[in-house]
Parts: sequence; structure tokens; C-alpha cells
Amino acid sequence: MKRTCLSAVLAVFVLVTGARLNAQTIGQGRAVITVLSRHTEMAPNLTQQDVSVRINGKDADVTGWKPFKGADDTLELVISIDGGARNLGSQLDEIKTFIQGQGPHTKIAVGYMQNGVTLLAGPLSTDHGQAVSELRLPAGPTTNPYFSLSDLGRHWPSEDRHARREVLLLSDGVDPENRRFDPDDPYVQSAINDSVRAGLVVYTLFWLNRTERDDSSITVNGGQSLLNELTDATGGYSYWAGTGNPVTFKPFFDDLDRRFASQYALEFTAPLARKPAIESLKLKVEGLGIQVTSPQQVYVDQGSPK
Repeated sequence: MKRTCLSAVLAVFVLVTGARLNAQTIGQGRAVITVLSRHTEMAPNLTQQDVSVRINGKDADVTGWKPFKGADDTLELVISIDGGARNLGSQLDEIKTFIQGQGPHTKIAVGYMQNGVTLLAGPLSTDHGQAVSELRLPAGPTTNPYFSLSDLGRHWPSEDRHARREVLLLSDGVDPENRRFDPDDPYVQSAINDSVRAGLVVYTLFWLNRTERDDSSITVNGGQSLLNELTDATGGYSYWAGTGNPVTFKPFFDDLDRRFASQYALEFTAPLARKPAIESLKLKVEGLGIQVTSPQQVYVDQGSPK
């Protein structure tokens, strides 16, 4: 009788343990990583053996690591401008020059943030002349940039998940609903989540609209801090020149071009005990004299059962 009960208990234990193991799947993820040389303009040559990853604090397997070069150099770039930005002047010409200088595989679209959405002036296209023709001085009211970025992430104008998806956001970063810095701002967090799910790398270019917004140091610093939080999470970079509008965008565009030319596609697998989720990413790259920019958060999707 005792043996029968013990056997039943063991059988239940095996079934429960097996169910738990079967419930765990191998998650799959992908991220765009920027690796710059600190001492030269040339991008470093790194291999998959130089890279290690931790997802949500646990070791993950690196399954892919290759530079965006040649046939794999597809870049989708949306330049999103606050509808309330004013006095761009010569900077608009610099944006045009930046667009015209992009590589032949780069697809570009110009968008304007209005009423909480991103209105694209045209489709993503390698016709850079078309993108230049769609540039104009913004004429709308200032909007919440985080609403607009969420909208862009949810409605990205392409189904190509192998291309780099990158955004250049021209904004002062101020949340009209909360003009002081709040690291837990719900609209910023939503924008980060929607961007990470869509695989966006977000860069920000600070431009203060002084005609409609309070330009106190508290407001300006708060907006810049929120932009920095956004770019850190997605693996981008924030550009500004103090607390005022920059005289020229050229040094920023030069740095951005260098980053585009020095990016790798990272692919990995990691245990995933629940449905697809946004997880933390920690990346380690072996090498001397390098500067690595990676997203702090990444979307891990379900793969095959473990």
C-alpha cells in the first residue's frame, strides 16, 4: 500500500516537472549594436566570439553577429519633426544635405508629429530626392512627442524585420502633461515599450520651441533627460548643444553617419518562461579602444520548445 502511494506521488512529480520544462521555450531576439573606435574613424573588425550577452540577468547564446555591409546594409530611417518646431532656417538645408548623403540602400521617410501621431509625408524610399522634396517648415502645434513615437512604433511603414529600423526625432523632449523630469513618466515608458517591440533605434536632436513652451532650465533639462532615457533604452543617442538650440546640425549628422556605418546585427536565444516580453539586455564586447552602444531593453519573442 505504501509503495503504491509512493509511486503515485512520484508519477505526479514527474508530470508536474515535465510540464514546467515543456512550458519553457527558447526565446529569440535581435538588436542593433553600434561599435565605434575611440582612436580612428575606421570601424573595428569584431567577430561573434568577441561578444557575450545576458538577458534579464541570465546568460544567453549569441547565434548571430554580422556587420551591416553590402547586401545586408538595408537601413530604414524616419526623420520625425515636431509639428511645432519653429525657426529651423538653415538647419532645414542641413537636413536635406544629410538625406542626400545617405547610402543607396537607405530608405528614408519624413514625418511630422501632430496631434499625438506621426504623419508621414511619403513612404520609405531609396529615392532621396523624394524625401528632400517632402521637407518643409513645420506649421502645426507642438504635440506630445512620446504619443507620436508610440504611434510610429505601432504603425511602422514596412514589414521588413531584417532591416535596421532607426528614427531621428527632432524635439525638445518635453511632455506637455508633465513638464518636469519624471523617470517613470508613463508616456515615455509607453513610447519606449512600443519602440522596443518594433525594433526601433531612436536618436534625438534637441530643438526647443521657445514660442509655445516655457524655456526655464527645469523644463529644458527635464526634456533632455527624458530624451536621454529614451535613447539609452533603444540603443540610440541624444544630440544637443547646451540648453539652447544648436547653431548647426552638421557635427551631429557627421556623428550619426559614423554610427550608421559601424553597426552590427546581434541575434541571440535565451530561456523564456512566459509569453514574448521586453527584457533587459547586457552586452559585453571584447576589444581595446572601442565604444559600444547597445539597447538597454530588447524584445524577446517565442521560438521553438526547449
